[in-house]
Order: sequence, then structure tokens, then C-alpha cells
Amino acid sequence: MPETPSLLPGIAIIGGGPAGLMAAEVARAAGVEVDLFEGKGSVGRKFLIAGKGGLNLTHAEPRPVFDQRYRERSADVAGWLDDFDGDALREWARGLGVDTYVGSSDRVFPMDRKAAPLLRGWVRRLREQGVRFHVHHRWIGWEPGEARGSSTPVPLRFDTPDGLVQFKAPATVLALGGASWPQLGSDGAWAPLLSRRDVDVAPLQPSNCGFDIDWSEHFASRHAGAPVKPVVAHWSDGTGWHALQGECVATATGIEGSLVYALSAPLREAIERDGQTTLWLDIAPGRDLARLQRDLARPRGGRSASEHLRRQTGLTGVKAALLHEVLGRGGLDDPARVAGTIKRLPLVLRRPRPVAEAISSAGGVRLEAMDDALMLRALPGVFAAGEMLDWEAPTGGYLLTACFASGRRAGLGAVEWLRGYGAD
Repeated sequence: MPETPSLLPGIAIIGGGPAGLMAAEVARAAGVEVDLFEGKGSVGRKFLIAGKGGLNLTHAEPRPVFDQRYRERSADVAGWLDDFDGDALREWARGLGVDTYVGSSDRVFPMDRKAAPLLRGWVRRLREQGVRFHVHHRWIGWEPGEARGSSTPVPLRFDTPDGLVQFKAPATVLALGGASWPQLGSDGAWAPLLSRRDVDVAPLQPSNCGFDIDWSEHFASRHAGAPVKPVVAHWSDGTGWHALQGECVATATGIEGSLVYALSAPLREAIERDGQTTLWLDIAPGRDLARLQRDLARPRGGRSASEHLRRQTGLTGVKAALLHEVLGRGGLDDPARVAGTIKRLPLVLRRPRPVAEAISSAGGVRLEAMDDALMLRALPGVFAAGEMLDWEAPTGGYLLTACFASGRRAGLGAVEWLRGYGAD
């Protein structure tokens, strides 16, 4: 049997990512005692991995354009950003001795592009400020059968190397992440725990993810991992046609990369609606259709169709292979058809890759199930923040910015709740 629940003096924060750490920071700055629980052996693991190739902390895009990156949740997230936006995040990092710069794509990075120094400095400062860290404490829900919505805190239950332990806290902030990269702790196991407590949770889905195309074995075996650049993607979201230039990568099962990630939300929704969707690629964005038609119509003499394609268009490697994959055997013999396909190469996307492989996840606690302070309406005194909430954004610093901002909002909300709780 677990021991009698220990009563915590202040706020319990569950989850040691940016949202949880920010909630801890603002609560401690307000003079509130903070105990932070993390299922893994250290905090910030996904934060560190996300910064492995260069920590993209935020984006220099001006508001309100910045806000629009959160799509249908733009108005909600804008409220969080009013209190803590990208500029505030850069200033906060400077307070930790980490200066930032704006890259060529307006993405904001630390000067050394590393996540580890920032995280180490942050955790060290939180410890010095009195935040108590409890690692290897995996949250498994509340004590069964306890009354909901009462003024008495419901015991929080944790699985630890020493067995089951329980704590009571007058206010709790959940910052448990989404369902991407479960090996780092964000496995979405919290979703049924909240649903059983009458919290409205939207299904967790992949975001900033790749898609399956079901290549032929010939293409997959020879071109998996090959970058496809530059290209211009064309897609329809039901309201009109859109275009975006970038680059992507062929995989063994389909396609991924920064360009695809940027379109993952509308592509995923189209698949949900229609069963599949088509992404059209212009694989020669520097040449117009008329020029391609003229060049390809030139006599090829004794050259093969592939050699003629290379000489007249410069397309080789994976781009030429994509044409073969789409047009099939003998498809390069029709110059007009080849030219049209180069400018609008159709890729039929069958399904998104599993959420565990995605950079982030969509879905989560619906914002309608929370008040403005990010407290769960069904669970008074329980707040939530970060990627476990029902919003999504493209990569580019938008994900981290909203995690920081929502963590701050939830942490301050918990402080105010705690003050009211003490008054009662």
C-alpha cells in the first residue's frame, strides 16, 4: 500500500519541459513554494533534442502575423503572447546570459545555437530560487474514488523506483507534453486520465510530420534519404490553391522535411476528410512551362530519354526518379506530358506518419475546457500548459514560444488560485 499522501506547501508542477519550468519560475518569483515532478531522470530532454541541430527559440516575425501561425487557435494564443511574446522570450534568455540573433529566415537562435547551456543555467537558477525537483516520478493520475471539484486536494499518484508515492497540493500545473517523441517522456498517457475526470480532450494526432506515399520498391530502395530541392509545393485546402517554396526529403515510405512539415496540418485534415490527398511539386521552379516544352521537344538523336531529360532540364537523381515513378515506363517519351509533370508532379499522400515520429502533436485538452488562466473547468485548482493543449503551429520557433507563454499563464493562474485557496 502507498504511504499516506504528503501535503505540499504550494504548487505541484508535473512535467519538466519549457512550459513546466516556466510555470515554476513565475510561481517561485511570486513567493510560492514549488515542487516539480518529472518522469524521466532529468528535465528538458525534448528541449535538448529539439536544439540538437540549433535551438530555434522563437521567430522574429511581427505580430499579428506571428499569431496567425496558430491557425484556428490564433486568438487564444495571442492572449498568451500579449503577456510573453517572442521579444520577451529573447529578453528572458538574455537574463540567463544567453544572447540571441535573427537568422536569414527570421528564426531566432542563441548565439552558440545550443540548447544545453540555456537549460543548465535555467535549472541552476530555479534550484537556487528554491524549486524542488523530483525526477523519476511518473505521474499516473489521481487517487481513485476521490471527490471531484471539492476544496480538498485530490492526491496525486506517482510511480517511482521506490514504488507508488502520493502527494496533495492545493494547486497543480500539468505540463506533460503531447504524444510525439514518447521516448523522451511525452507519450500522451495523460489523455485518458483527464478524460476519466470529465476533461474534454481532442484526439492526439501527428503535426509537423511526414507522410506515406507508398513508393515502389525500386524508388524506395534507391532514393530514401535523398533531399528534393528546391521545389515549390502546391496544395488546396478547400478554399483555394496555395504555394510555398522549400525543400523536402524522400523517405522509405514517403516524404518529410521542412516544407512538408509546414503543410502538415492542412494535408492531414485533407486526408481525414477525403481518405487521401495530393501534393503537387514543381521540381524545376527556375524554368517556366513553355521553356521546358521547347527544350524537351528538341530532337534527342540517339540519346536515351533519361539522358535527353538531363541535358534539356538538368534534372538528375531523385528528381528524375520522381518523374519515372509518376509517369511509369515509357512516360518520358511524351515531351509535353513530361514538361507538365515537372511543373506539377502529383504525389498522392496516403496517411501521416505515426504521432510518435512527429516533431509535435495536434489535439489535446480543448481550450474550451479551460478558463482564461488555463485552469481546467472540470478540475478546480488544476491547470495545464504547453503542447498538451489543443493548438498546433509550424516549426520555426512558434512551438516553443507558445509553450513558454502558456506555461507562464498557467503558473500565474495557479498562484492566484493558491492565494484564494489560502484565504478560504
